[in-house]
Amino acid sequence: MSIDVEVESHIATVVLNRPEVMNAYDRQMREEAYAMWERLRTDNEIHAAIITGAGEKAFCTGSDLKNSMPPRESYAQLLLDNGDPGGILHNFGTDKPVICAINGYALGGGLELALACDIRIAAENAVMGLTEARVASVPGSGGVQRLPRTVPRSDAMLMLLTGDKVDAAEALRIGLVSKVVPQAELMSTARGIAERIVANGPLAVRAIKRLVVRGQDMPLDHALEVDKYMLGLLRDTEDRLEGRRAFKEKRKPVYRGR
Repeated sequence: MSIDVEVESHIATVVLNRPEVMNAYDRQMREEAYAMWERLRTDNEIHAAIITGAGEKAFCTGSDLKNSMPPRESYAQLLLDNGDPGGILHNFGTDKPVICAINGYALGGGLELALACDIRIAAENAVMGLTEARVASVPGSGGVQRLPRTVPRSDAMLMLLTGDKVDAAEALRIGLVSKVVPQAELMSTARGIAERIVANGPLAVRAIKRLVVRGQDMPLDHALEVDKYMLGLLRDTEDRLEGRRAFKEKRKPVYRGR
């Protein structure tokens, strides 16, 4: 298997496991990723996920160009018949929080995968970049659009147009990652964040993520109205009542996602 998955205490740890090629993805890994994204959406035992790479050298360096033959189908067939443009992020998307633990190089499609996650934590040795312009191409899995929505436009344009890489300290400065920690502390830091998330009401967590993601493309007044609607939906859930009872009784709430 190119992707290892372990679920414990409602947290899925997803490991891209091709360290011999810096966790670059080939067709098999892409197909396993598509199945993984579907599982994240539909498995009710999973409330949050952590994605990282095997080893200490790389998170993911994008497509494995040395070992990936061009697809037999035309691009039109892939996109129009199957809805699959061939990138690892095809069909990626869930209301459940996804944390990216960047344990080394995150280049090309690897950084695009990281950008699609909700929270990014980097090891001190991490190096990130969208270098496609150097080989006369463009980032094809969302990097062109997600990077300027994540960091200031000038910093995004500097990275995109030059193809320059940034180290962990610079990534933290421009807001590309939330934290930089020693390599040995990366997974425990990501796990700690995930544990704090899954301790909260699962319906509320998913509602918040959905509101943030969808609200970004709405006028503010429209987004605020949608917030009120979502609050109304959650108002009478068992979890919301349990949260108030637990606060009053000074105990840890027991949420059931209903």
